[in-house]
Amino acid sequence: MPEIHGNLEGIRKSVLDEMTAFYDVQLDADVFMPQDLLQSLCGYSAFLNREVALYITRDGEIADVFIGKSSSIDLPDIRLRRSERRLSMIRCIHTHPSGYGELSDVDISALTSMRFDAMCAVGVAEDGHPTSTQCAFLDPSSPDGVNRTELLNARKMPQTEWMQMIEDADKAYYAEAKPEKNEHERAVLVGIESEQSLDELEELAKTAGAETVLRVLQKRPSPDTAFCIGRGKAEELALRCQAVNADLVIFDNELSGVMQKNLEELLRVKVIDRTALILDIFAARASTREGKLQVEMAQLQYRSQRLLGQGLVLSRLAGGIGTRGPGETKLEVNRRRIRDRLTDLRRELEQIEKQRNLRRQSREKGGIPLVALVGYTNAGKSTLFNLLTGSGVYVMDQLFATLDSVSRPTILPHGGKILLVDTVGFIRKLPHELVKAFRATLEEAKLADVLVLVSDGADSELPSRHRTVEEVLDSLGATDAPRIDALNKCDLVDADDDLMPGAVRISAKTGAGIDELLTRIEEALDAGTQEVQFLLPFANYQLLAKLRKMGSILKEEYNDEGALLTMRLEASDIAYACEHGAKMVDNIRK
Repeated sequence: MPEIHGNLEGIRKSVLDEMTAFYDVQLDADVFMPQDLLQSLCGYSAFLNREVALYITRDGEIADVFIGKSSSIDLPDIRLRRSERRLSMIRCIHTHPSGYGELSDVDISALTSMRFDAMCAVGVAEDGHPTSTQCAFLDPSSPDGVNRTELLNARKMPQTEWMQMIEDADKAYYAEAKPEKNEHERAVLVGIESEQSLDELEELAKTAGAETVLRVLQKRPSPDTAFCIGRGKAEELALRCQAVNADLVIFDNELSGVMQKNLEELLRVKVIDRTALILDIFAARASTREGKLQVEMAQLQYRSQRLLGQGLVLSRLAGGIGTRGPGETKLEVNRRRIRDRLTDLRRELEQIEKQRNLRRQSREKGGIPLVALVGYTNAGKSTLFNLLTGSGVYVMDQLFATLDSVSRPTILPHGGKILLVDTVGFIRKLPHELVKAFRATLEEAKLADVLVLVSDGADSELPSRHRTVEEVLDSLGATDAPRIDALNKCDLVDADDDLMPGAVRISAKTGAGIDELLTRIEEALDAGTQEVQFLLPFANYQLLAKLRKMGSILKEEYNDEGALLTMRLEASDIAYACEHGAKMVDNIRK
């Protein structure tokens, strides 16, 4: 038996049974909407004080009946014709209990997105009589692709003329309209914190290839457990998404599996959160084998926490003869597959980490200090890295342009050699899954001898983003190494602005301030050490291995007496070397 759909709360069953009679109506092929059917539709709309809609096929059958709220109605997308170059063969006639029959922006958006044959609104008076009406048809030749009629008396609704306009619209749409090839998904951003947080979310969406068409901010102390923003706001959001023809909704807060399921059912568009967006960016950017494995692990960890059971999808898998048993639910199968894949990924990453540790030990044996460039994403770390090392690391004005850490040697002003590391940028609310998956990569910052905190001097959010970087470093345990603040893009700010006291003002683009930065790095590495020259006799040559571990060997020469070493050591190590056979030739510089 046909059913009435939509907002049925509070409506007696007897009324709903009466309304199912709409499905028995058969319209003539040249009639758009007969007056008796129109009067009946408006009568029920006034009685319920809700919008009521009919879907009518090109053959004159009532395909569906929907009931909405007093000022809105949720229209599902059904099409009898699937071609992207033809209309749906369904016209929608719906009521406005307010008494005014003018089409809204949401109505026009539904017409264009669902390709209705026609979208018609009818005003309803308090006594249930129709007042005014307006109809719209798709028209590829018009500027906005829509042909709207004037507001007419509903009693004089054109019949044959409007049916002919449907035929004309279908032919024109087939002949001229071509499927839009929009490379960018149309995204709606939703947050509950601040406009600044939404600004960053919009940057992330742009980086992922989405076009932001609407931003919604609802400040609240904590997310709603079911819809994040509350059911009422979510229902309002559904209409606004329809009005802007959105493809997806991105929430600035992390969504639980229940929230995401509820929101997708209500909004009827793809819903993701900030974490999923960042993971998507990382997946697109990962280039090395390690980076790809880390991203996949983070995605699986994220997905495993959001597996939800839904109806028959989770019914027991049929076994059959020879395979019968308790079996597994679909949910259990998915979880097991994710666990198995995570185990494989961990094994492979452990092997890569072992190779990384061997390279690190080799580097430490050579006594080359490690200096890591860290900072907020898109602060200019890669540009600075290229300038200091002469490399060609990928640089782009977008978030997370660098994903895989890269290391290159460079020379300090007094000839010392360091290994400079370009790391992945930090961001507020860095997803926990990413921190776990990228633990080995982020350890470059933890194990560095000096950290250079690169900040964007032209960024209006400079103080808060600098605090974020420090918080992430503290969470990683990178608290021992000296930190140098480098204020990048100083060529874009006033020289008199003291944005960050004590920071080195640089421009990775013009090269300004780079010499001072290198000097500061050298001073940080030399802090508490002295540059001395030892003569290590061949009889005590076994001491050389220990000296290599104590500090950096700046110069190593040999003569008839033994090895002449120029080193930088702490005072206690100098005393140890002298006690064990090394002869200090000269205390060169303190």
